[in-house]
Amino acid sequence: MEILLIIRFCCNCTYGNPGARCGRWRTLPPLRLDLLKHTPVDHPDYPLLQDALRISQNFLSSINEDIDPRRTAVTTPKGETRQLVKDGFLVEVSESSRKLRHVFLFTDVLLCAKLKKTSAGKHQQYDCKWYIPLADLVFPSPEESEASPQVQPFPDHELEDMKMKISTLKSEIQKEKANKGQSRAIERLKKKMFENEFLLLLNSPTIPFRIHNRNGKVRRVGWDRTPLLNLQAFVLSSVELQVLTGSCFKLRTVHNIPVTSNKDDDESPGLYGFLHVIVHSAKGFKQSANLYCTLEVDSFGYFVSKAKTRVFRDTAEPKWDEEFEIELEGSQSLRILCYEKCYDKSKVNKDNNEIVDKIMGKGQIQLDPQTVETKNWHTDVIEMNGIKVEFSMKFTSRDMSLKRTPSKKQTGVFGVKISVVTKRERSKVPYIVRQCVEEVEKRGIEEVGIYRISGVATDIQALKAVFDANNKDILLMLSDMDINAIAGTLKLYFRELPEPLLTDRLYPAFMEGIALSDPAAKENCMMHLLRSLPDPNLITFLFLLEHLKRVADKEPVNKMSLHNLATVFGPTLLRPSEVESKAHLTSAADIWSHDVMAQVQVLLYYLQHPPISFAELKRNTLYFSTDV
Repeated sequence: MEILLIIRFCCNCTYGNPGARCGRWRTLPPLRLDLLKHTPVDHPDYPLLQDALRISQNFLSSINEDIDPRRTAVTTPKGETRQLVKDGFLVEVSESSRKLRHVFLFTDVLLCAKLKKTSAGKHQQYDCKWYIPLADLVFPSPEESEASPQVQPFPDHELEDMKMKISTLKSEIQKEKANKGQSRAIERLKKKMFENEFLLLLNSPTIPFRIHNRNGKVRRVGWDRTPLLNLQAFVLSSVELQVLTGSCFKLRTVHNIPVTSNKDDDESPGLYGFLHVIVHSAKGFKQSANLYCTLEVDSFGYFVSKAKTRVFRDTAEPKWDEEFEIELEGSQSLRILCYEKCYDKSKVNKDNNEIVDKIMGKGQIQLDPQTVETKNWHTDVIEMNGIKVEFSMKFTSRDMSLKRTPSKKQTGVFGVKISVVTKRERSKVPYIVRQCVEEVEKRGIEEVGIYRISGVATDIQALKAVFDANNKDILLMLSDMDINAIAGTLKLYFRELPEPLLTDRLYPAFMEGIALSDPAAKENCMMHLLRSLPDPNLITFLFLLEHLKRVADKEPVNKMSLHNLATVFGPTLLRPSEVESKAHLTSAADIWSHDVMAQVQVLLYYLQHPPISFAELKRNTLYFSTDV
């Protein structure tokens, strides 16, 4: 990381008029201060330099905005200034067809455009598809939205297939580069990856954002190159529209479609592993309220909610000091959103019958590997709408987080073989699994993002200690604990088993079985592999399988489909122990590309399978043995 100073000054030329100035600004070449880059992480000045970099960037950015307003504005033929407020990519749904559009929000108009295809050597230009003056922009009421055609979601399994193709192509590109392969082969792979990423980006959005023109439907106008007419607020002439659309290319702040194939080779491929985040506090709220934060990270081009703090009641300066562990899959950004919790039952969303909380601010930070890949906590501040949220973070790479370490204390349950635990308890399914599942089904099965949203790390560690000590207050503690912490404890138990629930021995066979193309052969293989599991492992797996199916039955409320649950639990139940995994691991990207995606597919196969009976499996084992 380096400090980049951009110095701008007035040239002071007089144009033949002594004492006058042209008012034009000049920019000096950037001055790069590689202080942070050449300072050891453990040096006492390192955190000070990080703060200096952040402050300098914010300061210089504000100066550049003040001295160069032309960068985000265009002058109309009437001499008025039209300012660009924000721009970005949205998916437009028209007649059941999805199209990626670049949308520009100006101070008086919303414009939707598409980048024209141009031949080599020609300047790129936008083609306006429609516009709506803000005076005519209206949002439909819930009743009107219900009457509108529903947006059909893309099937989850097809989205997962796209992700798998993208991951495989990424891996192939990395191998070609490592082997110094031909540039044509690499470009061909990149083209395929872009096509799949583009399709994923186009078909992933499911939440409709509806806008109307109060003067009627947005309509295109024949061949006169005026894509839209609005007859009452104001009408842009063809020349005005051409000037406005032409300015979009220079004014835009978002230049590329958010896909990894658009990134330069030297850009970070993202982080794979676990991000530990402590949300400390927030200040800057104008009045006391019931406040909480959510944490999101980017994954395959869009953000996914991963954690949520508790609600801090009736305060303008909440102090959470809550730690979360967030799994990253090639993520490059962390987003924090502040909400005011609403308890007014009159503000209910008719789509899901939930009370809508008020968003107070949203901020985002890039996950710079040089900053987060250290053993020490890195403290930072995200600013949003006058609100400042203080947080700390550190990162554990996937190769470190993959380790399954047996517990030295065999009297507990974490890090102890499942056969040892069930024998000691004289049970078929470990007590910790039964109690966590029971609690989730009692009061968490309708919780949005259950098993995906991280619980507070300190709560999870407290539950871990209680279960390990077989404390008599377990049930009381479970009933008072946040449900996401209980779900997180169950995931942690399976993740810390000294060998995966589906065993190291059978792992290669599971990988081969899920890759079979013939349905009958795959069925026989996958059922035979279950029969080959030790009884405690098999019974516990079938118990968990039925629980996850019941969770998925509530998908309309909790937003957790079978695919989502397989993504969360697949690696946890199948990931081999450290000794076994050495043969499978190469780079972080390869881990996600091959092993993890295959692990997800294995669990998904069983989740989508009709109910599997332990007795039936064992009966088939007997028949199989007799036939042999």
